[in-house]
Amino acid sequence: MRKTLLVLMAALMPVPALAAPVIDNDRVTVWDVTLDKGQSAPATPADKDTIIMFLEGGRIQTAMAGGTTITASRKFGDAMLIPKGSAAVDTLVSGGPAHEIVVALKDYAGTAVANTSGLPLAFPRPGSVKVLENAKVIVWHYSWTPGKPTPMHFHDKDVVVGYRYDGTLKSTMPDGTVMENPYKKGDIRFNKGNRSHSELLTTARQSAVILELK
Repeated sequence: MRKTLLVLMAALMPVPALAAPVIDNDRVTVWDVTLDKGQSAPATPADKDTIIMFLEGGRIQTAMAGGTTITASRKFGDAMLIPKGSAAVDTLVSGGPAHEIVVALKDYAGTAVANTSGLPLAFPRPGSVKVLENAKVIVWHYSWTPGKPTPMHFHDKDVVVGYRYDGTLKSTMPDGTVMENPYKKGDIRFNKGNRSHSELLTTARQSAVILELK
C-alpha cells in the first residue's frame, strides 16, 4: 500500500520547468539537461519542433503529450525529434547519468550558404554518422582521431555542437591561421556557417554530437 501511494504521489508531482537556456538566438533555444536515475526532465516546448540529442544515455522513458510512452536505451550520439504541437518528458529509468542537449527550433527564413570555396562540405566526412535528418536539421555524431587531421572543409550551415570529453582541437584555416580550441566535457557551442578549416585533435580524445541547421 505504501509503495502504491508513493507511486501515485510521484505521478502527481509537477514536471520541473526548463532552466535558463545555455544558448538563445534567432535560430535556436538550447537547454543543457542532466538526469540521475529516477529523475525527470522538464517538458519540451510544445510550440516548437524540438530535437533531443544525447551526449550520455541510459534507459530513458519518454512520455508524450496524449499519453504515449516510449522506453528505449539511448546512447551517445542518439537524437530524437519531438514535433511541434506535442511535448515530451524524459525520465531516466536506469543507467546514466544521462546528458541531453535539448534544441528548440525557431522559425527562420535563411538558408545554407552556397559553397564557393572549392572544399568539401563539413559533413558527411569519413567517420561521421548521420542519426537524424528532416526538412530543418541534420544530426551527426563524430569522434576525432589523435594525430589525424580532418580534411579541410567548408561549413555551409549553422551548427549546435555538444562535446563529450575534455579535449583540444587545433583549427587551421585555409590561410594558415591556427587556433587552439580547448573544450570541456559537456560544453555546448553554436557556430555560424560560412567558414572553412581543418581540425586536429591534440589531446587524448574528443567526440561530439552536431546538429546542422538547414
